[in-house]
Amino acid sequence: MLDASLRRLIDPPLNSAGVRLGRLGMPATAVTLAGFAVGVASFPFLAAQMYGWALLCIGLNRLADGLDGAIARARGPTDLGGYLDITLDFLFYAGVPVAFAFGRPEFALHAAVLVFSFVGTMASFLAFAIIAAKRGITTAERGAKAIYYLGGLAEGTETIIFLALACLLPDLFGWLAGVFAAMCWITTGSRIAQAVLTFRDE
Repeated sequence: MLDASLRRLIDPPLNSAGVRLGRLGMPATAVTLAGFAVGVASFPFLAAQMYGWALLCIGLNRLADGLDGAIARARGPTDLGGYLDITLDFLFYAGVPVAFAFGRPEFALHAAVLVFSFVGTMASFLAFAIIAAKRGITTAERGAKAIYYLGGLAEGTETIIFLALACLLPDLFGWLAGVFAAMCWITTGSRIAQAVLTFRDE
């Protein structure tokens, strides 16, 4: 919901940094892999209830996710880079609630419901992108991307806010997970509806 508006604020500094890193020969894929590694490093911190360190790793992961796209725009995107960016992002997102549940088993059910809701947003997102690519449908509303980015109530910005709140207010994880799961299902429903409207000509 907030991604398109936020991009107008964050794209200029990210693109500037991406140009500089690109000129230095930094591959976008290397930033993607490094960001994923840092993101995964948050998992043991979450399991150990060391939420400050976990939040730092999550923040660095999200920063890398912005930088790799900026570098790709500066140097030229690749199919492998786009694939790794999406795949590793989704693995990271799903891993956070699981890692949280290891540290706080009383929230395991909430984490399971949240991961289930992620399946809905991810599947509806990727399925739309596949058919959109087949039909040559494109959009740049959320910046130049490797695949079609279909929006919704729960996008990247909202996910970052949720992850940050989970680290800052871990005792409220159950409520936070419930609210965000509901947002994810609204997003999934809206994406399915958009797919029906876009692809129903057959």
